Amino acid sequence: MYNKLIRNIKPLGFMWETSDPFLFCVHHLDNYPKGNDQMGPAASLAGRNLGQDFTTKDGWRMYHGETIPGFPAHPHRGFETVTIVLKGFVDHSDSHGAAGRYGNGDVQWMTAGAGLQHAEMFPLLKKEEENPLELFQIWLNLPSTKKFAEPFYTMLWAEDIPVLTQKDSNGKQIEVTIIAGQIDEAVAPHPAPDSWAHDPKNEVGIWLIKMEAGAKWTVPSASLEVNRTLYFYRGTEIKVAGMPIESYNSLEMLADQEIIIENGNEDAFLLLLQGAPIDEPVVQHGPFVMNTAAEIHQAFADYRKTQFGGWPWEHYDNVHVREKGRFAKYSNGKEENPDV
Repeated sequence: MYNKLIRNIKPLGFMWETSDPFLFCVHHLDNYPKGNDQMGPAASLAGRNLGQDFTTKDGWRMYHGETIPGFPAHPHRGFETVTIVLKGFVDHSDSHGAAGRYGNGDVQWMTAGAGLQHAEMFPLLKKEEENPLELFQIWLNLPSTKKFAEPFYTMLWAEDIPVLTQKDSNGKQIEVTIIAGQIDEAVAPHPAPDSWAHDPKNEVGIWLIKMEAGAKWTVPSASLEVNRTLYFYRGTEIKVAGMPIESYNSLEMLADQEIIIENGNEDAFLLLLQGAPIDEPVVQHGPFVMNTAAEIHQAFADYRKTQFGGWPWEHYDNVHVREKGRFAKYSNGKEENPDV
């Protein structure tokens, strides 16, 4: 314990540690070059471990992609993904025939539940200029009663996500983008219906916080049992409950107390994750997160047998046509086009 209000200050790696009900968080920041005709990078791929390119080279990575960066078709069962795209675009395709393109502030909330395959590709849409990408992907656990929920996804379009803007006593501005949860009268859009976040009593919060240089903000209190973690991912230095914290560090916060964050001499960018714990056993093996080892073995057996519905797309790294704007097409045939 560093003091009574915060603990476990630790540097951030590629995969960020989280607390129950979350499983982990990853922050992708890739400065992709101009795109080519295939919507991959118009640059040499020589020297890259294609298919497993997680080493930053020239400011970007291909991940599991070989032509287009991203994550070609892969299965999940037993949890949810919340994908927050700050810059650039993600193309979604899945084994239920659903598809979408989202970015520049949009959030996809996907319940893997009983199991599905999906592809998450990063199409480089611009041929005449660079294609920077920045996103968070957060894995949120499901309780045992929802592990086999019907797979589902919903879009939280940027235009529908509330941004709480406040000024401190010195007129310095704080902006909080509320992806899940509530602050005062600002309430996030509904998450997926089987999500642990769907019940307000679980107090799940996913907040992106931007603080002007020199700003001071008081984090509102929650219930004592809530787990709350703060990730300081860009800036110089902040103070949390009086404790200096350098950039690219995380810390756990006592949730039932208001805690003051004081920013340094540059704008600060933070992510806050909180929620009441599910408090059940967690057994994870790769893309499957269940409660017992036997359930993990069953997940692999089910996937080998059914492929979770198979793959209805021509390519495992499916992307949509370059000219397509933001859209979501759901497995029930419903389609959303927020730019129209």
